[in-house]
Amino acid sequence: MTLFFIKINYYLCIPKKIKNMKKILFVLFMLFAFYTNAQEFKPFGTPEALVFTNFNSSTTNSQTLNKFEITRAYFGYDYNFSKTFTGRVVFDFVTPGNVFIKYGYMQYEKNGLNVRFGLTPNVQIDRMEKFWNHRYIMKSFQDKYSMSPSSDYGVDVYYKFNKLISADIAILNGEGYKSAQLDSVFKVIVGVTLHPTKELVFHTYYDNMTKNIAQQTISLMTGYSNEKFNIGVEYSKQINSKYKKGYNYSGYSICGTYNLNSKFSLIGRYDIVNSESTTITPWNFSNDGQQYVLGLEFKPVKGIKIAPNSQLWSGRNNKNVLLFGLNLELRM
Repeated sequence: MTLFFIKINYYLCIPKKIKNMKKILFVLFMLFAFYTNAQEFKPFGTPEALVFTNFNSSTTNSQTLNKFEITRAYFGYDYNFSKTFTGRVVFDFVTPGNVFIKYGYMQYEKNGLNVRFGLTPNVQIDRMEKFWNHRYIMKSFQDKYSMSPSSDYGVDVYYKFNKLISADIAILNGEGYKSAQLDSVFKVIVGVTLHPTKELVFHTYYDNMTKNIAQQTISLMTGYSNEKFNIGVEYSKQINSKYKKGYNYSGYSICGTYNLNSKFSLIGRYDIVNSESTTITPWNFSNDGQQYVLGLEFKPVKGIKIAPNSQLWSGRNNKNVLLFGLNLELRM
């Protein structure tokens, strides 16, 4: 009889065990579903804004001009469609009443390969600006001396072979983001980057755009960066500028930053640019000369940079410009 009741009790408990097992399976299912959902990519976007503003006092031939100005106002949006596909559009409100699209491209990035299609940043200018890192004070060398536009329509491909070497190639309209393509001629760009160490980089750049005559640009850049300081050196030469034979000019730029602490940095830069003679006088004589920049950068909070600075342009034509400025960058 006792054995009989034990068996009955056992079979009566089976539904309870099954019920408990169902609860456990339900919990495991929910945990699996939550984990799977967490692994799925959720598209997201980020607005961006960048403003350069300043006050400067410049003296040219004993005449002084004081002014406040906004030199750049960029507003845009960066959207991540997936882990590999992103899109970005940035508008440039450079002057009142004039709005340009500065950047507008689709990007694919995976396993060391990066492809951008649309209105893309200039690879060489973008790379040098990361070492100069004070675009709100002055443009980098190729941009400042009009060797190449800072962004252009086309496609660029970058591939990182390993930690040491990477390469890039681009096919662009060549006229820049403010101009429409008026012919079927494209600019072709190739570049190679070496990273011997994490801190040290070497980059070579070449572009060619042929109309009636080939305009070519050659550039060599090296830079070193660590937590305390960074320094960059760039040499650039353009042959047959503006598609005119013999309109050659070249120069180099040396820039650096020394971090005093997390908020204050010393900044300095030296440029020299000269054009070659086509007859008696160099073709770009009025724009040849040397540029000096010295300043102190203050970063009170993330997203704000303030830099009192002095600049001297010593022209080859003996035209000198001395400028004292207070420049601000607002990044949101």
